[in-house]
Amino acid sequence: MNFSDFDLSKNSDALLPVVVQDSSTLKVLMVAYMNEEAFEKTKATKLATFYSRSRNALWVKGETSGNYIEVEAMYADCDNDTLLLMGKPHGPVCHRGTKSCFDTKENEGFIRKLQAVVQQRHADMPKESYTTYLYNKGVNKIAQKVGEEAVETVIEAVAGNKERYLYEASDLIYHLLVLNEQMGVTLEDIEKELASRHK
Repeated sequence: MNFSDFDLSKNSDALLPVVVQDSSTLKVLMVAYMNEEAFEKTKATKLATFYSRSRNALWVKGETSGNYIEVEAMYADCDNDTLLLMGKPHGPVCHRGTKSCFDTKENEGFIRKLQAVVQQRHADMPKESYTTYLYNKGVNKIAQKVGEEAVETVIEAVAGNKERYLYEASDLIYHLLVLNEQMGVTLEDIEKELASRHK
C-alpha cells in the first residue's frame, strides 16, 4: 500500500482521513489525519503517526503520554480515500483518559479482548495464572472443564435461574476460549465457519 494509491482529490488539504480500530476488540478508537510523511512513518515504525492540522506538524500517538497504538494492519476503503488502521492500544486513546474518543458501550468487544488475554497467557505461561494451570494440565483437563461448565449452564437454564445461568455461561465461554487456543482455533475462525453455513 502506497500513499499515492489514495484519491485525495476531494480533500482541499490533501490529507488522508484515518479511522483507528482496536484490532482485538474491534472497538473504534479515534479519527485522525495523515499526510504522506505520517503514513510512511507509520509503516516504518509500526506506531500510529498522524498529521496535526492545528499544529501543522507530525505527531506520534502516545509520544507524550506513553499510550502508543501499535499498528497491526491497514486497509483502504472502497473509494481509496480513507484508511482503516487496526492496532493494539497501549493505554487510553482519548485525551479524556478513556479507551476511545467515542462513547460506545464500555465492554464492547470484551470477548475478543479476553481471547487476546488467553492467547498471551498461553505464550507467557505466568506461574500464578489459572489459565497457565489449565495449559499445564493439557487438552483433556481443559475439555473436561468445558464439559463441566456446559452441564452447569444447562442445569441453571432448566431451573430457570437467570443469574446463575449468566455466571455459568460466562465460565463456559472462558473455558471454551482456553480450549480454542489449545486447539489453534480463534473466534475469527468460528465466525468464518458460521458465516459459511449462513447461505
